[in-house]
Amino acid sequence: MAALRSLTAADADAAVALWEAAGLTRPWNPPHTDFDRAIAGPDSAVLGLLDADGMVGTVMVGHDGHRGWMYYLAVAPECRREGLGRMLVEAAEAWIGERGIVKAQLMVRADNADAAGFYRALGYQLQDAAVLGRRLDGAARPTG
Repeated sequence: MAALRSLTAADADAAVALWEAAGLTRPWNPPHTDFDRAIAGPDSAVLGLLDADGMVGTVMVGHDGHRGWMYYLAVAPECRREGLGRMLVEAAEAWIGERGIVKAQLMVRADNADAAGFYRALGYQLQDAAVLGRRLDGAARPTG
């Protein structure tokens, strides 16, 4: 049985390796930086599921004072379909709710139908909003 806990700096390499195995990382977005920022701030954390073999799941969670957000939800490929993803979402929702935030949100890449289906099965609905963004660090990002 996997145990859930907040991750620390000592867990960064294992979490990032899981994110890479799950296909969540992108070259223009350094995952170690994301991890470090999340565990450093009072309004964010990275939750992890660990079993006897190591890291089997993660979810990054945070809030902006109005909305809670989930990122980097990943389950080790060999552990999928065991309810761990649902467990991580529930843990993230609890983390958000404990801080008085009443709405949980997440973003799914348009080409990730499996992830969108997973979240829809958990009751998440497509929101009537567009996500706009702009890089402030000058990092190149491929288009399309």
